[in-house]
Amino acid sequence: MELHKLFDLTGKNAIITGGAGYLGKSISESLSEAGANVFVASRDLEKCTAWASQLSGKTRNYAEGRRLDISDELSIQSCFEDIYARFGTIDILVNNSSFSSPGKVEELTEKAWNDGIDGTLNGVFRCTKYALSYMMAQRKGVILNVASMYGVVSPNPEIYGTTGFDNPANYGAGKAGIIQFTKYVACHYGRFGIRCNAISPGPFPQEDVQKNPWFMEQLSRKTPLGRIGRPDELKGAVVFLSSEASSYITGQNICADGGWTAW
Repeated sequence: MELHKLFDLTGKNAIITGGAGYLGKSISESLSEAGANVFVASRDLEKCTAWASQLSGKTRNYAEGRRLDISDELSIQSCFEDIYARFGTIDILVNNSSFSSPGKVEELTEKAWNDGIDGTLNGVFRCTKYALSYMMAQRKGVILNVASMYGVVSPNPEIYGTTGFDNPANYGAGKAGIIQFTKYVACHYGRFGIRCNAISPGPFPQEDVQKNPWFMEQLSRKTPLGRIGRPDELKGAVVFLSSEASSYITGQNICADGGWTAW
């Protein structure tokens, strides 16, 4: 196959959870630009629909907003069933959506801890579970899980100081679980033609966090490339792992972190 065709996703149906969020926008945009039909899904249907409309206008490819709550199994089931019934396949699932429950370890209640795990690991499990049933029937499919550099290493408390931006322990534990779950799915469902990989973004702070100059300096100093990441810098890895360009790659975790985890 010619090189440029390896990255072509024309005719593929891709569901992106959290696809209208800060990083989700670049993820869904990259798949749309590569030719896929994109389903931008989250609890905020209005936000997803607005972003899908912008995408289709920009790329001229089909894009649609969908309501999906990763904490609600019936919501996931209903969303996937309808897309499959209408479009015939679910070719790509990007598990990007998450929610956290912050707090220090010594202060976290058991409920708060479990809520954080539910918003990371359990949400990925629920969506993957329903995608697998369709992908197994198709004998093909790609699952891309968005983990985090903090599923690989711990946050350094010296970098966060008193900013309040430090990631809670249940976030990192959930993201680490996603990386292991990625390997499990890859090994147990590869025989069905299903590939499963993860991408671990590094320092991509939200725009409101970027207003803190001291913290931005700490993040940049810790990163070998000397700066924070731009959301569009995830596009290449997302399309690569979602396309035939990575047809013999499964069970891997790519850290898009400016070298953060290489120290």
